[in-house]
Parts: sequence; structure tokens; C-alpha cells
Amino acid sequence: MILVTGATGSIGTHLVRLLLEQGAPVKALVRDAAKGRALGCDVVVGDFDEPASLAAAMDGVDRLFLNAGGAQPVEGEQPMIRQQKAAIDAARAAGVSRVVKVSVWGAHRGGRLAEGAHWEIEEYLKASGLGWSMLRPGGFMQNFITGAGAFTADGRLVDAYGGAGVSYIDCHDIAACAAALLTGARGLGETYVLTGPQALTAAEITRELSAALGRAVGHVEVSPDELAAALRSQGLPARFADDIAELSRDVAAGSLAATTTAVRDLTGRAPRTFARFLAANAEALRAGLLATARP
Repeated sequence: MILVTGATGSIGTHLVRLLLEQGAPVKALVRDAAKGRALGCDVVVGDFDEPASLAAAMDGVDRLFLNAGGAQPVEGEQPMIRQQKAAIDAARAAGVSRVVKVSVWGAHRGGRLAEGAHWEIEEYLKASGLGWSMLRPGGFMQNFITGAGAFTADGRLVDAYGGAGVSYIDCHDIAACAAALLTGARGLGETYVLTGPQALTAAEITRELSAALGRAVGHVEVSPDELAAALRSQGLPARFADDIAELSRDVAAGSLAATTTAVRDLTGRAPRTFARFLAANAEALRAGLLATARP
């Protein structure tokens, strides 16, 4: 049995569907039972902050897809560290044989926000005695539909990366890589950096968005300092805002511009292009951020 956490999220929904299509036994850990039932698989209600619910969810589970939450604007340790360590502990106690964890590209000791938090969780998983595989994706294409702050109020794309390219990946491809690892024997003890097929600049993205929407979409550059100031004006902690700004400086310097062959290596096909992603999500695109941002 495969347990999928984050099952109603951008990666999890695709993963559950792929596993069901392959006939794999799967159940989903969800906080909302109604949303879980819509997945069409066995569902267990639980929460990463409730260790007893994690223990119950692991009953009969052999493989675990570990994906939960991002960085939060809090003081001290990121909550995801405590939460995912609890899931790893529950998996070990239940005799789970393998964990496929979603991490982040650039995870490293002392990294800011998610980069440092995911590195700590990775190390904990490696030391747990469980079989493991790490998936380290870069920027998600889905963020252009669901990501807060992706667009200005007048409908322009926000470029906080100084025109640098980012090799965005479709969450469908992350799910496909996870499915390959969860249903096979390959990749044990391996870390995979997942990217799309090419790095795209904000100017290139707006051209693709314009073509998909049938109307012009512009973009505006926002410096890291301006980004931090905007976040602080929204009431977010200064340290969190400064960390976001520093991460944007890293991206502007090219930290997410490279591409890898990992998606093809794991799935046997090339990762989706941004144009294909937009075509597959045209309705959601129109109903999402762009629908409420008028040029």
C-alpha cells in the first residue's frame, strides 16, 4: 500500500490519479474528508501536527510519498521540520520500506527558509534507516495559477528575478517521477533535481501567457528590496521578507536556470513545456489570478 500525503495539492492530485491508473494500491492522507473522497481512492483523515493520526494512517503502508507545506512566516524553526520528522518516525514504527520525499532544489545546511528546512528533513530521513529517494524540483508552473503575488493588481506578471531564466516544472511531471519511484525498485538512495525542458524569462512567459489568453499580458520588474518592502507592508515578519528577497537574488543570479534529464530518466519522456502546461490548464488560468487582474 502506498500512502500519499499532500494528496489534495498540486502534486498529490496528479500522483493519486497516476497510481490509480497503474492499478497500485493507494490511500490518501487528507485533512478534509470531502476533498479526499473526490480523489477516488481510500482516504484517511489526519494531520501532520497530530502524531496519533499519522500512526493510524501508516497502518498497512509499505511506501510513503512525503510532501507537506512550504516555508511559513514564523519565528524560529520552520513547522515543516517538526511535521515531516513526525511522519518519518511514524513510517519507521510502522515498518514502511521506502519514502519518496519532495524537497526543494538547492536544499543545503543553513539555507534560508525551505532550503534549510528541507535539508534538515532530508538528513533526518537518511539517518532513519528507511529506504529513501529525494525529489528536488525547482519552480512550479502551477504557481502562475495559484501563487499569491504572481501578478500585479493590473494584471502584469511580477518579475522578481531581474530577467533571469527559471526552468519551471509542471507538477504533473513531479508526480510522474514520484509514481515511477513508488511503484518500482529504482532510485533507492538517490536524489533527483527535477526541471522543465528549458529556462524561461519573465518576458518569454508573458508571451506564452498572451498567446494562451488571446490578449496581451505584460510584466513588471520588482527588485529584491522592493519585494521585501511589499511583504513587510502586508504584515509579514521582516526576517521572512528579507529571506525571500535573498532567495530572489539567488534566482536572479541563475540558481534555477539549469535543466536536468531527471524527468526523462525516470519517466521515459521529456518534461512538459510551458506552452503545453498552459494549454492543459487554460480554464484554470482564466478562472485564477488572471481572471481577477484586469490590464
